[in-house]
Amino acid sequence: MVINKELLEKRKKISQHRPKFVRQESWRYDRLAENWRKPKGKDNKMRLQVSGVPQLVKVGYRGPKIARGLHPSGYVDNLVYNINDLLSLDSKKDAVRIGHIVGKLKKKQIVTKAAELGLKVLNPGKDSTLQNKSQIKENE
Repeated sequence: MVINKELLEKRKKISQHRPKFVRQESWRYDRLAENWRKPKGKDNKMRLQVSGVPQLVKVGYRGPKIARGLHPSGYVDNLVYNINDLLSLDSKKDAVRIGHIVGKLKKKQIVTKAAELGLKVLNPGKDSTLQNKSQIKENE
């Protein structure tokens, strides 16, 4: 079930026009990865934004403000560490992502409480009992 479909489509449309930002000279040397690094040299062509050189990352390429932070399912992603964090969430627009440091026992408690409240859990875990409870709520 996808909510906020129009926001996700707007975000996708803007990201299609965004250039692929690459690290300078990454196409030239195999030892350099393509992931973005800001050019800092004194005579750096990329920093000077010379024509014919890849684009710099700028604030104008950002996505729409209302679509930022949305999970691909359209829900607002909320990090949860205990059961009390679930009480302030809205089941129609919020989804739960359980924190990395949460143990197995508390994770099980969070998933069952989220199922009672009708919240979608984005990472229920590999345990079959946890997955079943989250799937039951999705089917309803």
